[in-house]
Amino acid sequence: MHKRTIRGAAAVMLSLASYAASAQQKPVDIGFIGTLSTPAGYIGEDERDAFLLAVKEGGGKLGGVPVNVRVEDDALKPANAKQIADKMVQGGVRLFTGINFSNVMAAVGPTVLNAGAFYVSLNAGPSNYAGKACNPNYFAVAFQNDSYADTAGMAANELGAKRVVIMAPNYQAGRDAVAGFKRTYKGEIADEIYTKLEQADFSVELARIRSLNPDAIFQFHPGGAGINLTKQFANSGLADKIKMITPIYSMDDRMLAATGTAGKGFYLSSLWSADLDNAQSKHFVEAFTKAYNRAPTAYAAQAYDTANLIASGLKAVNGDIAGRPDDFRNALRRADFPSVRGNFKFGSNQHPIQDWYLLHIEAGPDGKLVYKNLKVLARNHTDVHAADCKM
Repeated sequence: MHKRTIRGAAAVMLSLASYAASAQQKPVDIGFIGTLSTPAGYIGEDERDAFLLAVKEGGGKLGGVPVNVRVEDDALKPANAKQIADKMVQGGVRLFTGINFSNVMAAVGPTVLNAGAFYVSLNAGPSNYAGKACNPNYFAVAFQNDSYADTAGMAANELGAKRVVIMAPNYQAGRDAVAGFKRTYKGEIADEIYTKLEQADFSVELARIRSLNPDAIFQFHPGGAGINLTKQFANSGLADKIKMITPIYSMDDRMLAATGTAGKGFYLSSLWSADLDNAQSKHFVEAFTKAYNRAPTAYAAQAYDTANLIASGLKAVNGDIAGRPDDFRNALRRADFPSVRGNFKFGSNQHPIQDWYLLHIEAGPDGKLVYKNLKVLARNHTDVHAADCKM
């Protein structure tokens, strides 16, 4: 055979071998640790379903890279989550997401980050990771906890609330929420009331609020606790006298459906609403509703964005996170993906710079309660902790 022919045949064989290797590329494991049980389990379900929707849309891939999403339930127990993370890290997992609650994040973060792995948060945003404890391998796609609260403080100012009672659970996100609200609110704080995480009965707290007679309440109670609080607030008769101002996470779509008409009149700060006028948001709402036969929450929107951000990073390194960690990190920092929020980029602490909106819950044309987007509360909003981040 002629040498040129041999060389040509060898080149073809090499090309075919490369194609075969690409076709059989080992999937990248993604550790998805979320709260899928307890009364807050629906939050984890929405986050998981939206994340997996992006994977399904990619044909089992993110950024053209095959992925294996390993979903585990932390049951809202930090010790459970840490045990799961320890096992995954020991098994070679180098990319994590899924945690909803900041107290759980506090237990898992050191395990993941000390191993040199990446954590890309789709919800939990504890203040320490935005400031002094920031880490090159930690990214927050949703928010820093203060942000949904300091924007609620802006909402209270906008609504003319002169005297407010603050209510939040006594854990990391609750304390961050209180700090955030107090940072921007300009009126009088009548009282700060701290509740238990997943508390069910708020009769004592509501009696206290009745005696204080404030203009408004700022409260942060996601999941089942928020559902119970909303129903009891409506039944107490206080809803006719006192404005309720919350983040979207204290009255999301699933909570709104579960509380009947009790959420009517609430004012909310939110980073996203289903009526945002951008192509990616419209596609997401349609695709999620079609896939799961329910409307997506803001939690779901954040998870979908997280999956697509990860896709941009995996594409940049062809899935080789371990071999090219700097390139993967730099790709995530660029945030080169279509966000359902439209306006999205990372600050110096790898936390979002984004717009926040004022929503109002009111009856739609068919009588069902809907979110009405009233205005932009804050454009290109970021958190105050970035100045303490030394990266």
